[in-house]
Amino acid sequence: MKIETIGVIGAGTMGNGIAQVCAMAGLKVVLIDINESAVRRGIETLEGSLSRLVKKEKMSQADGVAALARVTGSIDHGALAGADAVIEAATENLALKLRILKQIEDVVDADALIASNTSSISITQLAAALASPTRFVGMHFFNPVPMMSLVEVIGGLQTSQETLDRTLGLANAIGKSPILVKNAAGFAVNRILIPMINEAVFVLQEGLASAEDIDKSMVLGCNQPIGPLALADLIGLDTVLAIMQVLNEGFSDPKYRPAPLLKELVAAGRLGRKSGHGFHIYADGQQ
Repeated sequence: MKIETIGVIGAGTMGNGIAQVCAMAGLKVVLIDINESAVRRGIETLEGSLSRLVKKEKMSQADGVAALARVTGSIDHGALAGADAVIEAATENLALKLRILKQIEDVVDADALIASNTSSISITQLAAALASPTRFVGMHFFNPVPMMSLVEVIGGLQTSQETLDRTLGLANAIGKSPILVKNAAGFAVNRILIPMINEAVFVLQEGLASAEDIDKSMVLGCNQPIGPLALADLIGLDTVLAIMQVLNEGFSDPKYRPAPLLKELVAAGRLGRKSGHGFHIYADGQQ
């Protein structure tokens, strides 16, 4: 079944990024959030991103206008009725995602694809909440979505091969490079990445080096494009902590214990770039 209209639940950083790449690929997009202001902010962010691409001459003015015109916003889940696929991109909270997935299933057609952009929650567990779990799949995008080419496609125990094939096709159609991953805590990328960030936090906590020098060491010594603490600030320290907690619970292995400093910063509301202060201090989005 050809996917022409896609619904995106959540107009935040990930949701509006997913909406943008889908619209740029020629798909009609319905962007949903809990209130009008959240929807408006999401579309304004998307419009700003498209404008920057036009200014940098990475797309034409006409293509930018056409992409924006393909996106409509709504607070009504009923607007998803005609969607061929829906991607849930809400906050990394199990109860919230389960509630949203049931709302999606109540309005979409029986053959519509349902996906979650979760970065760590079990696809099998989420699928179990649906009456038709075979059409449910994980579709994990990376931030910033318009720039990052990878998408992890995760099949739960119930996910059918047809669903996996359709999802891989969708990822390719919107210009992404998908990899197929089995369902497990953290999937593939975060299983590797988040413990590395957590260990960098331990190094900082123990006073072995400053945040600046920890990041510098990994950029210059390991050829990483961004240091682990700066990357944590970009991801959001609350998100990093949530994923680390999922890994800790999923594997019951002390090597996945969250660093106390990470928990302390989250408790203080120092969440990284989005709050202006994390391991580094930010002003107007710049370190």
